[in-house]
Amino acid sequence: MNQVLDAQEIKAVDAAAEWDVRVKLAAAYRLVDYFGWCELIYGHLTARVPGPEHHFLINPYGLNYDEVTASNLIKIDLDGNKVDPDCEHPVSVAGFVIHSAIHMSHAEQNQVVMHTHSRSGMAIAALEEGLLPVSMGSTALYQNISYHDYEGVSLYLEERDRLIAALGNNQSMILRNHGLLTTGRTVAETFLRHYRLERAAQVQLDASAAGRLRILDESIAKKSADEVNQFAAMEDDSGALEYAALLRKLDKIDPGYKQ
Repeated sequence: MNQVLDAQEIKAVDAAAEWDVRVKLAAAYRLVDYFGWCELIYGHLTARVPGPEHHFLINPYGLNYDEVTASNLIKIDLDGNKVDPDCEHPVSVAGFVIHSAIHMSHAEQNQVVMHTHSRSGMAIAALEEGLLPVSMGSTALYQNISYHDYEGVSLYLEERDRLIAALGNNQSMILRNHGLLTTGRTVAETFLRHYRLERAAQVQLDASAAGRLRILDESIAKKSADEVNQFAAMEDDSGALEYAALLRKLDKIDPGYKQ
């Protein structure tokens, strides 16, 4: 017998689901800080909240990443308006432009958007050739990564259409002369994708500094990409196992993100 939930019960379910997203997203901010991918207070990690509205969570502009908690994440709409008008923290305009663009497109696969200004990410974004297939990790992105040309600080809504067009159906993108961006269905999936993109950038830069790069043959790079991505597709909740391990690590350091 099917149970029909009334409006209050649906609201309670949505609230519980939103809190779960808040906790996991706040943890992602702490992990970005832990791995050293921060550039002061800049860059953003956002997640759409459950429910019929197109609302998503973003960090309070001005806070360090290790100050972000589940409760102080700001909920905004696709026009950049704070859902809670009494919220005292501001929202970054550039962060809103970039992230609202992606959340507007392919809603199911772009529930979460992560954009960082890490040293390696900005360095790889400054290379004409971009990311090359020089490691197993980088092959996962072979022919599956997008590029968006730098247009200046992202302050204008007109750039949103170009961001969406550049991303296409991919879930990883290098913002040229800027940084890295990834999307996903969940915080866990997106964080793992971002970790792998960041690591691939680091490996390429380290290898190129040490000597001549050994770039994989196209057929091998494609074979490796198919194998890596087929393995990931076997998981019902991609990234969940790895993210759970990271949360255990984070809990030992500082569980304050859950507040």
